[in-house]
Amino acid sequence: MLVKIHPENPAERPLKTVVDCLNNNGIIICPTDTVYGLACNILKPKAIERISQVKGISIEKANFSFICYDLSHISEYTKPIPNNIFRLMRKALPGPFTFILEANNNVPKIFHSKKRTIGIRVPDNNIAREIVRLLGNPIMSTSIRDEDSIVEYTTDPELIHEKFLKLVDMVIDGGFGDNTASTIVDCTSGEPEITRQGKGILEDYY
Repeated sequence: MLVKIHPENPAERPLKTVVDCLNNNGIIICPTDTVYGLACNILKPKAIERISQVKGISIEKANFSFICYDLSHISEYTKPIPNNIFRLMRKALPGPFTFILEANNNVPKIFHSKKRTIGIRVPDNNIAREIVRLLGNPIMSTSIRDEDSIVEYTTDPELIHEKFLKLVDMVIDGGFGDNTASTIVDCTSGEPEITRQGKGILEDYY
């Protein structure tokens, strides 16, 4: 199913259709402020396993991120965030960053790894954030790559729908996506360290 949702002012009816899908073990492809990503409800282990199968990688090895609505939402799933990191996140979010933080016990057991860390996103995208707000908890997200050797990420939601039609329950058309992933910032040492330079320029927020 391809569901068109206005990127600036997403209507509640199609958003509720998405939320119903997520509450029924559905997996979706959703726009963010960077690339389109596979997503599901973090409380639905069957959906998480389905995404792992689509990606062809085990849950333990996959780089899944939680998409949260805002900073207060993040704190529900992480250990206390050092003040310097919190100040940086407050300036940078919503934005094209994934912050690696220490996970707390609210993170579902299926995500527990030896590292005990979690990637957190608050994308500058109204569709993704409104889905999370209506759902009442984060969604898990992971970017979808293209096999093309030149273009790393598919940006056209209609082409994405054609490709993943039989693998996912719903593709959200929120307009063309970006082809640059988020910047990953590891904060587990107490100091921010960029482990992947992507769309976000962290220096702009110091």
